[in-house]
Amino acid sequence: MKKLLSIMLASVVLLSACSTGGTKNETSNSGNSGAEGSTQAKEITVWAWDPAFNIAAMNVAKEAYEKVNSDVKINVVENAQADIVQKLNTGLNSGSTKGLPNIVLIEDYRAQSFLQAYPESFYELTDLVKADSFADYKIGPTSVDGKQYGVPFDSGVTGMYVRTDYLEQAGYSLDALQDIDWKQYIEIGKAVKAKTGKSMLTLDPNDLGQIRVMIQSAGAWYTGKDGQTPTITDNAALKEAFVIYKEMMDSGIVKVISDWSQFVGAFNSGEVASVPTGNWITASIKAEASQSGKWAVAPLPKLATTEGSVHASNLGGSSWYVMNVDGKEAAAEFLAKTFASDAELYQTLNTKVGVIGTLKAAASGEAYSATDEFFKGQKVVSDFAAWTEQIPNVNYGMNTYAIEDIMVVAMQSYLGGKDVDTVLKDAQKQADTQIR
Repeated sequence: MKKLLSIMLASVVLLSACSTGGTKNETSNSGNSGAEGSTQAKEITVWAWDPAFNIAAMNVAKEAYEKVNSDVKINVVENAQADIVQKLNTGLNSGSTKGLPNIVLIEDYRAQSFLQAYPESFYELTDLVKADSFADYKIGPTSVDGKQYGVPFDSGVTGMYVRTDYLEQAGYSLDALQDIDWKQYIEIGKAVKAKTGKSMLTLDPNDLGQIRVMIQSAGAWYTGKDGQTPTITDNAALKEAFVIYKEMMDSGIVKVISDWSQFVGAFNSGEVASVPTGNWITASIKAEASQSGKWAVAPLPKLATTEGSVHASNLGGSSWYVMNVDGKEAAAEFLAKTFASDAELYQTLNTKVGVIGTLKAAASGEAYSATDEFFKGQKVVSDFAAWTEQIPNVNYGMNTYAIEDIMVVAMQSYLGGKDVDTVLKDAQKQADTQIR
Protein backbone atom coordinates (compact mmCIF):
# COMPACT_ATOMS: atom_id res chain seq x y z
CA MET A 1 0.00 0.00 0.00
CA LYS A 2 2.86 2.39 0.77
CA LYS A 3 4.32 1.80 -2.70
CA LEU A 4 0.93 2.28 -4.32
CA LEU A 5 0.37 5.49 -2.38
CA SER A 6 3.75 6.87 -3.38
CA ILE A 7 3.07 6.10 -7.03
CA MET A 8 -0.32 7.78 -6.82
CA LEU A 9 1.18 10.86 -5.21
CA ALA A 10 3.95 10.98 -7.80
CA SER A 11 1.35 10.73 -10.52
CA VAL A 12 -0.52 13.68 -9.06
CA VAL A 13 2.66 15.72 -9.09
CA LEU A 14 3.34 14.83 -12.71
CA LEU A 15 -0.23 15.22 -13.83
CA SER A 16 -0.40 18.63 -12.33
CA ALA A 17 2.40 19.72 -14.63
CA CYS A 18 -0.08 19.94 -17.42
CA SER A 19 -3.33 20.63 -15.60
CA THR A 20 -4.90 23.85 -14.42
CA GLY A 21 -6.76 21.95 -11.76
CA GLY A 22 -8.23 25.29 -10.80
CA THR A 23 -11.69 25.87 -9.46
CA LYS A 24 -11.49 29.65 -9.51
CA ASN A 25 -10.48 29.91 -13.18
CA GLU A 26 -8.52 33.03 -12.36
CA THR A 27 -6.98 34.93 -15.22
CA SER A 28 -3.51 33.64 -15.97
CA ASN A 29 -0.67 36.15 -15.93
CA SER A 30 0.41 34.59 -19.21
CA GLY A 31 -2.95 34.61 -20.91
CA ASN A 32 -4.81 37.25 -22.94
CA SER A 33 -3.49 40.57 -21.71
CA GLY A 34 -6.54 42.53 -22.76
CA ALA A 35 -10.29 42.21 -22.75
CA GLU A 36 -12.22 41.02 -25.80
CA GLY A 37 -11.89 43.65 -28.49
CA SER A 38 -9.02 45.33 -26.69
CA THR A 39 -6.35 47.01 -28.80
CA GLN A 40 -3.71 45.56 -26.52
CA ALA A 41 -1.60 42.74 -27.89
CA LYS A 42 -2.41 39.23 -26.71
CA GLU A 43 0.34 37.38 -24.92
CA ILE A 44 1.07 33.68 -25.05
CA THR A 45 3.46 32.03 -22.63
CA VAL A 46 5.06 28.71 -23.50
CA TRP A 47 6.83 26.42 -21.05
CA ALA A 48 9.30 23.85 -22.33
CA TRP A 49 12.72 22.34 -21.62
CA ASP A 50 15.98 21.89 -23.57
CA PRO A 51 17.23 25.20 -25.01
CA ALA A 52 19.10 23.52 -27.87
CA PHE A 53 16.07 21.62 -29.16
CA ASN A 54 12.55 22.28 -27.86
CA ILE A 55 13.12 25.92 -26.91
CA ALA A 56 15.02 26.57 -30.13
CA ALA A 57 12.21 25.00 -32.18
CA MET A 58 9.55 27.08 -30.45
CA ASN A 59 11.56 30.25 -31.09
CA VAL A 60 11.74 29.42 -34.80
CA ALA A 61 7.95 28.97 -34.85
CA LYS A 62 7.54 32.21 -32.91
CA GLU A 63 9.56 34.14 -35.49
CA ALA A 64 7.57 32.64 -38.35
CA TYR A 65 4.23 33.46 -36.72
CA GLU A 66 5.18 37.03 -35.88
CA LYS A 67 5.57 37.71 -39.60
CA VAL A 68 1.88 36.98 -40.18
CA ASN A 69 0.44 38.04 -36.82
CA SER A 70 2.46 40.63 -34.97
CA ASP A 71 -0.42 41.38 -32.60
CA VAL A 72 0.38 38.31 -30.53
CA LYS A 73 3.38 38.41 -28.23
CA ILE A 74 4.87 34.98 -27.56
CA ASN A 75 7.00 34.47 -24.46
CA VAL A 76 9.05 31.28 -24.50
CA VAL A 77 10.13 30.35 -20.99
CA GLU A 78 12.76 27.71 -20.38
CA ASN A 79 12.23 25.38 -17.43
CA ALA A 80 13.71 22.05 -16.55
CA GLN A 81 11.06 19.33 -16.59
CA ALA A 82 11.26 19.02 -12.81
CA ASP A 83 10.74 22.75 -12.39
CA ILE A 84 7.70 22.69 -14.67
CA VAL A 85 6.21 19.91 -12.57
CA GLN A 86 6.83 21.81 -9.34
CA LYS A 87 5.46 25.14 -10.55
CA LEU A 88 2.33 23.71 -12.10
CA ASN A 89 1.75 21.47 -9.11
CA THR A 90 1.76 24.53 -6.88
CA GLY A 91 -0.91 26.11 -9.07
CA LEU A 92 -3.01 22.95 -9.05
CA ASN A 93 -2.90 22.57 -5.29
CA SER A 94 -3.82 26.20 -4.73
CA GLY A 95 -6.97 25.79 -6.80
CA SER A 96 -5.92 28.69 -9.04
CA THR A 97 -4.83 28.92 -12.66
CA LYS A 98 -2.96 32.17 -12.03
CA GLY A 99 0.54 32.10 -13.48
CA LEU A 100 0.10 28.93 -15.51
CA PRO A 101 1.27 28.90 -19.15
CA ASN A 102 -0.91 28.87 -22.24
CA ILE A 103 1.14 26.17 -23.94
CA VAL A 104 3.14 23.38 -22.34
CA LEU A 105 5.32 20.64 -23.77
CA ILE A 106 4.54 17.11 -22.57
CA GLU A 107 6.51 13.95 -23.19
CA ASP A 108 4.43 11.40 -25.12
CA TYR A 109 4.98 8.65 -22.56
CA ARG A 110 3.28 10.82 -19.91
CA ALA A 111 0.55 12.44 -21.96
CA GLN A 112 -2.30 10.01 -21.28
CA SER A 113 -1.88 10.27 -17.53
CA PHE A 114 -2.28 14.04 -17.83
CA LEU A 115 -5.19 13.97 -20.25
CA GLN A 116 -7.19 11.25 -18.53
CA ALA A 117 -6.76 12.53 -15.00
CA TYR A 118 -7.45 16.21 -15.77
CA PRO A 119 -9.52 16.29 -18.98
CA GLU A 120 -10.94 19.75 -18.22
CA SER A 121 -7.49 21.26 -17.92
CA PHE A 122 -6.68 21.04 -21.63
CA TYR A 123 -8.21 22.89 -24.54
CA GLU A 124 -9.60 20.60 -27.21
CA LEU A 125 -7.92 21.07 -30.61
CA THR A 126 -9.96 18.65 -32.71
CA ASP A 127 -11.19 21.37 -35.08
CA LEU A 128 -7.72 22.86 -35.51
CA VAL A 129 -5.46 19.81 -35.63
CA LYS A 130 -6.14 17.22 -38.32
CA ALA A 131 -5.09 13.89 -36.86
CA ASP A 132 -4.60 12.24 -40.24
CA SER A 133 -1.99 14.87 -41.11
CA PHE A 134 0.43 13.28 -38.66
CA ALA A 135 2.13 9.92 -38.25
CA ASP A 136 -0.41 7.54 -36.81
CA TYR A 137 1.64 6.52 -33.78
CA LYS A 138 1.59 10.12 -32.43
CA ILE A 139 -2.20 10.35 -32.33
CA GLY A 140 -2.65 7.74 -29.60
CA PRO A 141 -0.74 9.69 -26.94
CA THR A 142 -2.22 13.08 -27.92
CA SER A 143 -5.92 12.23 -28.03
CA VAL A 144 -8.65 10.81 -25.80
CA ASP A 145 -11.84 9.17 -27.06
CA GLY A 146 -11.35 10.56 -30.56
CA LYS A 147 -10.79 14.12 -29.34
CA GLN A 148 -7.48 15.73 -30.19
CA TYR A 149 -5.72 17.68 -27.43
CA GLY A 150 -2.10 17.77 -28.49
CA VAL A 151 -0.18 19.04 -31.49
CA PRO A 152 2.32 16.27 -32.34
CA PHE A 153 5.84 17.63 -32.42
CA ASP A 154 9.09 15.74 -32.84
CA SER A 155 9.55 12.16 -33.93
CA GLY A 156 11.50 9.80 -31.74
CA VAL A 157 11.85 7.47 -34.73
CA THR A 158 14.77 5.11 -34.28
CA GLY A 159 17.50 3.89 -36.58
CA MET A 160 20.78 2.04 -36.31
CA TYR A 161 23.73 4.42 -36.63
CA VAL A 162 26.74 2.37 -37.72
CA ARG A 163 30.47 2.88 -38.23
CA THR A 164 30.89 1.57 -41.77
CA ASP A 165 34.67 1.36 -41.43
CA TYR A 166 34.37 -1.05 -38.49
CA LEU A 167 31.77 -3.10 -40.35
CA GLU A 168 33.99 -3.36 -43.41
CA GLN A 169 36.89 -4.57 -41.28
CA ALA A 170 34.59 -7.31 -40.00
CA GLY A 171 33.53 -8.25 -43.54
CA TYR A 172 30.13 -6.55 -43.70
CA SER A 173 28.71 -3.86 -45.96
CA LEU A 174 25.86 -1.45 -45.18
CA ASP A 175 23.63 -3.50 -47.49
CA ALA A 176 24.04 -6.47 -45.17
CA LEU A 177 22.23 -4.54 -42.42
CA GLN A 178 19.10 -3.59 -44.34
CA ASP A 179 16.88 -6.47 -43.22
CA ILE A 180 18.22 -8.14 -40.09
CA ASP A 181 16.82 -9.19 -36.73
CA TRP A 182 18.41 -8.67 -33.33
CA LYS A 183 19.93 -12.16 -33.24
CA GLN A 184 21.71 -11.48 -36.53
CA TYR A 185 22.78 -8.14 -35.10
CA ILE A 186 24.44 -9.93 -32.19
CA GLU A 187 26.35 -12.23 -34.57
CA ILE A 188 27.57 -9.23 -36.56
CA GLY A 189 28.59 -7.62 -33.27
CA LYS A 190 30.67 -10.66 -32.36
CA ALA A 191 32.50 -10.44 -35.70
CA VAL A 192 33.12 -6.72 -35.21
CA LYS A 193 34.48 -7.35 -31.72
CA ALA A 194 36.76 -10.12 -32.96
CA LYS A 195 38.15 -8.12 -35.89
CA THR A 196 38.34 -4.61 -34.43
CA GLY A 197 38.22 -4.98 -30.67
CA LYS A 198 35.28 -2.54 -30.62
CA SER A 199 32.02 -3.14 -28.78
CA MET A 200 28.88 -3.18 -30.91
CA LEU A 201 26.78 -0.93 -28.65
CA THR A 202 26.36 0.56 -25.20
CA LEU A 203 23.72 -0.52 -22.68
CA ASP A 204 22.71 0.84 -19.30
CA PRO A 205 20.85 -1.87 -17.32
CA ASN A 206 19.12 0.84 -15.30
CA ASP A 207 17.67 2.44 -18.42
CA LEU A 208 15.38 0.18 -20.44
CA GLY A 209 14.97 2.44 -23.45
CA GLN A 210 16.27 -0.41 -25.59
CA ILE A 211 13.46 -2.64 -24.32
CA ARG A 212 10.89 0.04 -25.19
CA VAL A 213 12.30 0.25 -28.70
CA MET A 214 12.11 -3.51 -29.21
CA ILE A 215 8.57 -4.01 -27.93
CA GLN A 216 7.05 -1.06 -29.79
CA SER A 217 8.53 -2.41 -33.03
CA ALA A 218 6.11 -5.32 -32.55
CA GLY A 219 3.16 -3.12 -31.61
CA ALA A 220 3.41 -4.11 -27.93
CA TRP A 221 3.81 -2.24 -24.65
CA TYR A 222 3.95 -2.93 -20.92
CA THR A 223 0.16 -2.73 -20.82
CA GLY A 224 -2.61 -4.05 -23.04
CA LYS A 225 -4.50 -2.12 -25.67
CA ASP A 226 -6.51 -0.37 -22.96
CA GLY A 227 -3.30 1.21 -21.65
CA GLN A 228 -4.31 0.17 -18.13
CA THR A 229 -3.85 -3.56 -17.63
CA PRO A 230 -0.23 -4.64 -17.04
CA THR A 231 0.65 -7.22 -19.70
CA ILE A 232 3.97 -8.75 -18.78
CA THR A 233 3.77 -12.54 -18.56
CA ASP A 234 1.69 -12.99 -21.72
CA ASN A 235 3.73 -10.49 -23.71
CA ALA A 236 5.74 -12.32 -26.40
CA ALA A 237 7.53 -9.17 -27.53
CA LEU A 238 8.57 -8.24 -23.99
CA LYS A 239 9.89 -11.74 -23.28
CA GLU A 240 11.89 -11.83 -26.49
CA ALA A 241 13.25 -8.34 -25.82
CA PHE A 242 14.43 -9.49 -22.37
CA VAL A 243 16.08 -12.56 -23.86
CA ILE A 244 17.81 -10.53 -26.58
CA TYR A 245 19.00 -7.98 -24.02
CA LYS A 246 20.65 -10.69 -21.92
CA GLU A 247 22.15 -12.36 -25.00
CA MET A 248 23.74 -9.03 -25.89
CA MET A 249 25.17 -8.66 -22.40
CA ASP A 250 26.45 -12.25 -22.33
CA SER A 251 27.94 -12.14 -25.84
CA GLY A 252 30.68 -9.65 -25.02
CA ILE A 253 29.54 -7.07 -27.58
CA VAL A 254 28.30 -4.50 -25.02
CA LYS A 255 30.09 -1.59 -23.42
CA VAL A 256 28.17 -1.06 -20.17
CA ILE A 257 27.59 2.58 -19.30
CA SER A 258 25.70 4.38 -16.54
CA ASP A 259 24.93 7.90 -17.73
CA TRP A 260 24.47 10.18 -20.73
CA SER A 261 28.04 11.45 -20.85
CA GLN A 262 29.39 7.90 -21.01
CA PHE A 263 26.86 7.08 -23.73
CA VAL A 264 27.92 9.98 -25.95
CA GLY A 265 31.58 9.56 -25.09
CA ALA A 266 31.55 5.94 -26.25
CA PHE A 267 30.67 6.71 -29.86
CA ASN A 268 32.45 10.05 -30.08
CA SER A 269 35.69 8.33 -29.02
CA GLY A 270 35.17 5.47 -31.48
CA GLU A 271 34.64 2.77 -28.85
CA VAL A 272 31.43 1.34 -30.33
CA ALA A 273 30.43 0.31 -33.83
CA SER A 274 26.71 1.12 -33.68
CA VAL A 275 24.16 3.25 -31.88
CA PRO A 276 20.60 1.92 -32.18
CA THR A 277 18.48 4.78 -30.83
CA GLY A 278 16.28 7.76 -31.63
CA ASN A 279 17.12 10.24 -34.37
CA TRP A 280 17.68 12.97 -31.78
CA ILE A 281 21.20 11.57 -31.33
CA THR A 282 22.24 12.79 -34.80
CA ALA A 283 23.65 16.10 -33.55
CA SER A 284 25.72 14.35 -30.88
CA ILE A 285 27.16 11.91 -33.41
CA LYS A 286 27.99 14.70 -35.85
CA ALA A 287 29.65 16.69 -33.06
CA GLU A 288 32.79 14.61 -33.65
CA ALA A 289 33.67 16.13 -37.02
CA SER A 290 36.71 13.90 -37.49
CA GLN A 291 34.36 10.94 -38.02
CA SER A 292 32.60 12.47 -41.02
CA GLY A 293 32.15 9.93 -43.80
CA LYS A 294 32.54 6.99 -41.44
CA TRP A 295 28.91 6.78 -40.29
CA ALA A 296 25.70 5.67 -41.98
CA VAL A 297 22.19 4.87 -40.72
CA ALA A 298 20.52 1.50 -41.31
CA PRO A 299 16.98 0.41 -40.45
CA LEU A 300 16.42 -0.83 -36.91
CA PRO A 301 16.76 -4.61 -36.49
CA LYS A 302 13.46 -6.34 -35.72
CA LEU A 303 12.55 -9.06 -33.24
CA ALA A 304 13.31 -12.51 -34.61
CA THR A 305 10.38 -14.57 -33.37
CA THR A 306 7.59 -12.17 -32.39
CA GLU A 307 5.02 -11.87 -35.14
CA GLY A 308 4.48 -8.42 -36.58
CA SER A 309 7.80 -6.85 -35.58
CA VAL A 310 9.00 -4.25 -38.10
CA HIS A 311 12.20 -2.30 -38.76
CA ALA A 312 10.79 0.87 -37.18
CA SER A 313 10.18 2.03 -33.65
CA ASN A 314 10.17 5.07 -31.40
CA LEU A 315 12.15 6.33 -28.42
CA GLY A 316 11.07 9.58 -26.80
CA GLY A 317 9.25 12.44 -28.48
CA SER A 318 6.86 15.06 -27.15
CA SER A 319 3.90 17.21 -28.18
CA TRP A 320 2.44 20.67 -27.50
CA TYR A 321 -0.71 21.22 -25.43
CA VAL A 322 -2.90 24.26 -24.81
CA MET A 323 -3.99 24.69 -21.22
CA ASN A 324 -7.56 25.73 -20.52
CA VAL A 325 -6.74 29.23 -19.26
CA ASP A 326 -7.39 32.74 -20.58
CA GLY A 327 -5.70 33.20 -23.93
CA LYS A 328 -6.32 29.61 -24.99
CA GLU A 329 -7.90 30.61 -28.31
CA ALA A 330 -4.87 32.67 -29.32
CA ALA A 331 -2.56 29.88 -28.21
CA ALA A 332 -4.50 27.30 -30.20
CA GLU A 333 -4.48 29.51 -33.28
CA PHE A 334 -0.71 29.94 -33.02
CA LEU A 335 -0.13 26.18 -32.85
CA ALA A 336 -2.63 25.56 -35.66
CA LYS A 337 -0.78 27.91 -38.00
CA THR A 338 2.69 26.63 -37.13
CA PHE A 339 3.41 23.15 -35.78
CA ALA A 340 0.03 21.75 -36.81
CA SER A 341 0.15 22.62 -40.51
CA ASP A 342 3.20 24.48 -41.80
CA ALA A 343 5.30 22.00 -43.78
CA GLU A 344 7.77 24.72 -44.74
CA LEU A 345 8.34 25.57 -41.09
CA TYR A 346 9.49 22.00 -40.54
CA GLN A 347 12.12 22.43 -43.24
CA THR A 348 13.54 25.33 -41.26
CA LEU A 349 13.23 23.41 -38.00
CA ASN A 350 15.23 20.59 -39.52
CA THR A 351 18.03 22.72 -40.95
CA LYS A 352 18.34 25.03 -37.93
CA VAL A 353 17.53 22.74 -35.01
CA GLY A 354 17.63 19.18 -36.33
CA VAL A 355 13.95 18.49 -35.69
CA ILE A 356 12.31 15.67 -37.62
CA GLY A 357 8.62 16.35 -37.23
CA THR A 358 5.69 13.99 -37.63
CA LEU A 359 3.66 16.19 -39.99
CA LYS A 360 3.35 14.01 -43.09
CA ALA A 361 3.45 16.92 -45.54
CA ALA A 362 6.90 17.91 -44.30
CA ALA A 363 8.47 14.69 -45.56
CA SER A 364 8.43 15.88 -49.18
CA GLY A 365 10.24 19.13 -48.40
CA GLU A 366 13.71 20.16 -49.54
CA ALA A 367 15.42 19.76 -46.16
CA TYR A 368 14.05 16.26 -45.70
CA SER A 369 15.34 15.13 -49.08
CA ALA A 370 18.82 16.63 -48.71
CA THR A 371 21.95 14.48 -48.61
CA ASP A 372 24.28 14.55 -45.62
CA GLU A 373 27.97 14.19 -46.33
CA PHE A 374 28.71 13.25 -42.72
CA PHE A 375 26.68 10.10 -43.42
CA LYS A 376 28.40 9.33 -46.72
CA GLY A 377 25.85 11.34 -48.74
CA GLN A 378 22.88 9.42 -47.36
CA LYS A 379 19.48 11.11 -47.23
CA VAL A 380 19.15 10.29 -43.55
CA VAL A 381 16.28 12.66 -42.79
CA SER A 382 14.26 11.21 -45.65
CA ASP A 383 14.95 7.70 -44.33
CA PHE A 384 13.89 8.66 -40.82
CA ALA A 385 10.72 10.28 -42.16
CA ALA A 386 9.86 7.09 -44.04
CA TRP A 387 10.48 4.94 -40.95
CA THR A 388 8.29 7.31 -38.91
CA GLU A 389 5.32 6.28 -41.02
CA GLN A 390 5.97 2.62 -40.17
CA ILE A 391 6.11 2.94 -36.37
CA PRO A 392 3.40 0.80 -34.74
CA ASN A 393 0.85 2.75 -32.73
CA VAL A 394 0.74 1.57 -29.11
CA ASN A 395 -1.12 2.83 -26.07
CA TYR A 396 1.50 4.11 -23.60
CA GLY A 397 -1.23 4.46 -20.99
CA MET A 398 -0.80 6.20 -17.66
CA ASN A 399 1.88 4.09 -16.01
CA THR A 400 4.84 3.61 -18.35
CA TYR A 401 7.45 4.80 -15.89
CA ALA A 402 5.87 3.17 -12.84
CA ILE A 403 5.89 -0.19 -14.61
CA GLU A 404 9.37 0.38 -15.97
CA ASP A 405 10.68 0.83 -12.42
CA ILE A 406 9.43 -2.70 -11.80
CA MET A 407 10.96 -3.94 -15.05
CA VAL A 408 14.40 -2.53 -14.18
CA VAL A 409 14.43 -4.68 -11.04
CA ALA A 410 13.21 -7.64 -13.09
CA MET A 411 16.04 -7.13 -15.58
CA GLN A 412 18.62 -7.02 -12.79
CA SER A 413 17.27 -10.33 -11.47
CA TYR A 414 17.33 -11.86 -14.93
CA LEU A 415 20.89 -10.73 -15.61
CA GLY A 416 21.78 -12.09 -12.20
CA GLY A 417 20.73 -15.62 -13.13
CA LYS A 418 17.00 -15.98 -12.50
CA ASP A 419 14.81 -17.62 -15.13
CA VAL A 420 13.12 -15.18 -17.53
CA ASP A 421 9.66 -16.62 -16.98
CA THR A 422 10.08 -16.34 -13.23
CA VAL A 423 11.19 -12.71 -13.27
CA LEU A 424 8.39 -11.73 -15.64
CA LYS A 425 5.84 -13.56 -13.51
CA ASP A 426 7.10 -11.77 -10.41
CA ALA A 427 6.98 -8.44 -12.25
CA GLN A 428 3.40 -9.14 -13.32
CA LYS A 429 2.33 -9.75 -9.72
CA GLN A 430 4.01 -6.58 -8.54
CA ALA A 431 2.48 -4.51 -11.33
CA ASP A 432 -0.97 -5.96 -10.65
CA THR A 433 -0.64 -4.95 -7.00
CA GLN A 434 0.76 -1.48 -7.51
CA ILE A 435 -0.82 -0.31 -10.76
CA ARG A 436 -4.30 -1.80 -11.07
